[in-house]
Formats: sequence, structure tokens, C-alpha cells
Amino acid sequence: MRGPVLLTGAALALTCGCTGSTGAGARDGSRAGASSPVIPVVASTNVYGDIVRQVGGGKVAVVSIISDPAQDPHSYEASTHNRLELSKAKVVVENGGGYDDFVGRMLHSANNASPSVIEAVKVSGKAPKAGGELNEHVWYDLPAMGKLTDRVADALAKVSPADANVFRHNAETFKGRLTALEHKERQVKGEHAGAAVAVTEPVPLYMTEAMGLRNKTPADFSQAVEEGDDVSAQSLQRTLSLFTHEQVKALIYNKQTSGPPTEKVKAAAEDSGIPVVPVTETLPQGEDYLSWMTANIGAVKNALER
Repeated sequence: MRGPVLLTGAALALTCGCTGSTGAGARDGSRAGASSPVIPVVASTNVYGDIVRQVGGGKVAVVSIISDPAQDPHSYEASTHNRLELSKAKVVVENGGGYDDFVGRMLHSANNASPSVIEAVKVSGKAPKAGGELNEHVWYDLPAMGKLTDRVADALAKVSPADANVFRHNAETFKGRLTALEHKERQVKGEHAGAAVAVTEPVPLYMTEAMGLRNKTPADFSQAVEEGDDVSAQSLQRTLSLFTHEQVKALIYNKQTSGPPTEKVKAAAEDSGIPVVPVTETLPQGEDYLSWMTANIGAVKNALER
């Protein structure tokens, strides 16, 4: 992946403590006691940075390389500051699956052979569907993030064994919140299973699949948008017809990587009175992972009920 009104869910406080996301290359986290120095962690995006903070609390100092919703991870250019942070990291969390390859390139040039590197796609166990491509946007898959949470706790415990119980307690608390969100997805499925939706890109598909929704978007359209390729006139017309003929209940729109074809699709949905639900690939300002996913699930549910 190169990534209506968005409804903001109320933030869910965790026992490990939640903080807002920081800008790219900015450090966050507070110092613990002198006997337990903070663990330097680098995450490719603020999505993973926030999850690390939920597990590590004040015992981690997290750098999220990408935290701007306007930044496309596929076109990200590494900075000298990012390489410096990676050279000091004890734990690195990346998405993998071709999404954030810049992390591996920077790690190589940073000459840091010691960090625990956690790749979310590998942890998720996701694989391409038969005849298809891997949907690498695994942070929209709540069970996958539960697995990632355990892996983060293990990696932090390896660096600071004295704090292992803290990390694992925080991980269990976070996973409990994820389970509550999975229940919300199942509620939507119980009420709207089989409802048809369209997407501009595959970004939210793990979420919509968990809700039992059918994606009617022509595959060649969403693939072209995802890869930054030209959308054929035929593909665009087939996609537009989903709205002019009211074949879908909602459009889920990646506002982080919009362009002329997706703007036309968005306009067609709005003109037909079909709800548009915007989503992003990184945390919006002031949100943590849980409040963000709560808002996304709620926005889709509300769109289906209109």
C-alpha cells in the first residue's frame, strides 16, 4: 500500500498509561528509576509506536519514524536523524510485507546488529490468498495486533528482565481492550453480515472482513490505486457504477493517499447519498491505537445504519 465524517471514539485509558503520538523522530516516554533505564525503541509508524508504549509504559522511549497522516510510508525517505535513532535502538518494530522497507535499509546503514526486530506481518501469520497478493495492512486486524503485543512484551523483557512482569501485565491489559473491540466487530457482523461496501484501497479490509462485509470494489481499481498506477477508464467506470446504481452501503476511503480517481469515486458516493467513511494508515492527531480503532469501527457501523 502506498494507506462522511470520521467519527472520533472516546479514548480508552489503559492501566499502562496512554500518551499522544509524537512527530517523526521525536522521543517520548518518561524515565523510570535509575536502576531501570528506559529502553530505546524505534517503530516504523506511530501505530506500532503507540502499541509499544502501551506495553512498555514509562520504561520505554519510543521513536515513531512516521506519524504524519499526510506522509505516505511507501515514498518515505530516511533522514540522518532516523538512522541515528536506529543505531541506538534495542527493539525495532516494523510492518514488513513490503510496506516499510526503509526500516531494513536504514538498519543496515546504521550498523546496529543487536536489536530485536519485530515484523508485524510475520507475527500475524498472514499469507496471500490463493491467486492474490498479501494485504500487508495487518494493523487493521485485531487478533494480529494481539500477537504483536505478546511479541513486544517478550522483546522488552529480554532487554530488561527485571521489568518482565510489568510488560506482560500491560500486554494482557491491552489485549483485553482488543478483545472488547473484536466484540464490537462481531456485533456489526451480527447486524450487517453480507452488506456490500467499496474501498479505495485494501487498507481496511481486515476490519471489514471481521465485520462480515463484502468488498465489491473491482480488484484492478484498488490494486492500481494501491500501487500508484494509472486506473483504466473501464475500471474507473465499473467502480463509479457501484454508487450510481447504489450497489454498496458505504465507501471506505483512504484519505492518506488520495488522487484524481479516488476523488471521483468519493464524489460519486456523495452525489448518490452513500456514506463515505475516511480511514488513515497512521494515528490521527490526539488518538491512540484503541481510540482510533474504536472510531473506525463505529464509523463503519453508523454508515451501514444510515
